[in-house]
Order: sequence, then structure tokens, then C-alpha cells
Amino acid sequence: MYVRWAAPTTIISEEVWLRFVEGNPRSKLTIRYLEWLATQLQAAGKRVLVMFWDHASWHISKMVRSWVRTHNREVKKTGLGVRFLICLFPKKNPWLNPIEPMWIHAKRKVVEPDRKLSADELVNRVCAVFDQPVPPFIKISEMLTELALAKVES
Repeated sequence: MYVRWAAPTTIISEEVWLRFVEGNPRSKLTIRYLEWLATQLQAAGKRVLVMFWDHASWHISKMVRSWVRTHNREVKKTGLGVRFLICLFPKKNPWLNPIEPMWIHAKRKVVEPDRKLSADELVNRVCAVFDQPVPPFIKISEMLTELALAKVES
């Protein structure tokens, strides 16, 4: 995620925040990611995150949209937390997304033409390009365990 904000002194700060997912992105993983983002942003003293998303199925799913609405209502009601303002890019216009040039340059630095990289190699190289430590993965297996426990408890 490409994060930009203006400090009170009008200095623009920019960062790339990386998270990786074990498996394919899905709605529940997106919600887990949004929960993580809310925690990070609240710790940074932010109150609203304006997000620009493409039309990936896990971004526009009913489950994610419902979660965002419920989350935003709770934040508004309690006054605690970070609200999400989600805007969708027009379809088939990737050049409007400011992170796209970063991804293109990162991809050129990371990929090898003669072989596929393992997941660990890829993660380590991407983190090196953006000068970031390797963050913990959002794991599908952990989510399935949590869902099973929730069903047993209810």
C-alpha cells in the first residue's frame, strides 16, 4: 500500500506498507488486512484513510463492503478508530494509481527471466526493494482455525 499524508507543517510524507497473504486474496483476508491497517493508522494518530482501489473481486465483494460500512458506523458512533473512505479507480486505467510505477520498477528489480522464484525469495526481494522488514503473513490456515473455534463457541 502506498501511503501519503501531509504533516501539520505541510511536508508530504510517503511510505509503502507491505503485507503478504498465504494463498490467494479473498474477502476475509481483505477484511483482516483492513483491521491491520486500522490498527497501524490509529497508532499513527490518523482518523480517516482515503483508499483508492481497483475493481478486484476481493475489493468490491459484498462481504468487504458490508464490513467497511459496519466498521465506519461503529467508529462514527464511538468516536474511536479509523474510518475508511474507499474510492474505486475507473476500470482499465492503471496509470491513475500512483503505486503502479513503483510496482513496475520493483518487478524489474525482483524478477529473474530464467526461473520462477520461491514465495520466500519473492517476499525477501520485494521487502529489500522497498527497504522494509519482512512482515508476518496473513494466513488462511489461521483464519480457518479462528472460524472453526467461533462455530464451536456459538
